Amino acid sequence: MNKKPKVIVGLSGGVDSAASCIKLLEAGYDVEAMFMRNWDSALNNDLKGNPTINDDVCPQEKDYQDAKEVAEKLGIKLHRIDFIEEYWDNVFEYFLNEYRHNRTPNPDILCNKEIKFKAFLNHAFSLGADYIAMGHYARVIHTEDGKHYLLRGVDENKDQSYFLCQLTSAQIAKALFPIGDMLKPSVRALCASYGLKVATKKDSTGVCFIGERNFKEFLENYLPAKPGDIVDTNGKVVGHHDGVMYYTIGQRHGLGIGGEGDAWFVCGKNASLNQLIVAQGSQAELLYANRVIVRGVNIINEKFKDGTHLTAKFRYRQKDVDITVKWLDDITVEVKTMEPQKAITPGQACVFYDHEYCLGGGTIDEVYMNDIKRNY
Repeated sequence: MNKKPKVIVGLSGGVDSAASCIKLLEAGYDVEAMFMRNWDSALNNDLKGNPTINDDVCPQEKDYQDAKEVAEKLGIKLHRIDFIEEYWDNVFEYFLNEYRHNRTPNPDILCNKEIKFKAFLNHAFSLGADYIAMGHYARVIHTEDGKHYLLRGVDENKDQSYFLCQLTSAQIAKALFPIGDMLKPSVRALCASYGLKVATKKDSTGVCFIGERNFKEFLENYLPAKPGDIVDTNGKVVGHHDGVMYYTIGQRHGLGIGGEGDAWFVCGKNASLNQLIVAQGSQAELLYANRVIVRGVNIINEKFKDGTHLTAKFRYRQKDVDITVKWLDDITVEVKTMEPQKAITPGQACVFYDHEYCLGGGTIDEVYMNDIKRNY
């Protein structure tokens, strides 16, 4: 008899990973599961801004109990593994360093690259897995000629291909996404049909594997606040900030600036003077750009050519933007948008698409309107 392919699923205690287990069992795979613990609030000094710090049972332990209940109900083996050190060294240190440089990082992308599809994958293979599976809303195509393609999830509201843009073809070759062709209501209905309580569980939010936090207070655990002036585009002081790293481009709320006229919004940062630059509604054009330098570009399969017309997302859930591309070196791309785009933010990801196919992505580094560099 042919041996069934063995798949180890990242079982988080949520509905998506539970449904992934069900789909794989129904497809005839030999299924096991693994629960990852990647954050320790006490060890990592996660005190300020943590709404659950005084709870008798931490959210991670509740998630583990939910994962354990799912595994028992489905009759699959559940492993438990800690990647706390790997997460701190390879994800969180980068996250903090980006904020030190007044940029806005996306830890979910690095978490996928370094933890879910590296540390997790390596450990799963040490347990005899042929594949790993995650509850992402994305799809893969494995072709007979050895190519491995990443596609958007069918559910447009849940598509997570954006967060997978730094994966390599080798990582995708060993990955399955069982719910990538499903809509969220169907995922919940599938879990409910198996009598799983997680069918009605709320989706997790907040920082990857850390959860919901009062973000300003959370950062204060690790980065000292450096108050300074809020200035308008003429350099006039109009208020005071708690630290420029706490603010994002386009932000309108929480600035503490009153007075007459349109609402104020963040349009730039002057790191050398520790100034937050703001403008008013009539100056909204300062938020728009049509040229972006993207560094650290990862291409999953074939490298696209200069002048290629593609689409891109500069932030999650954004509608696709029509672009052309030009390579500046092996990992740096100049992206030009057909129409000016609002609040393109350094530190965030630019992800490239050709229709349904996610081609890869990199980190937004410099932002321009024509030849004028935005002071982001």
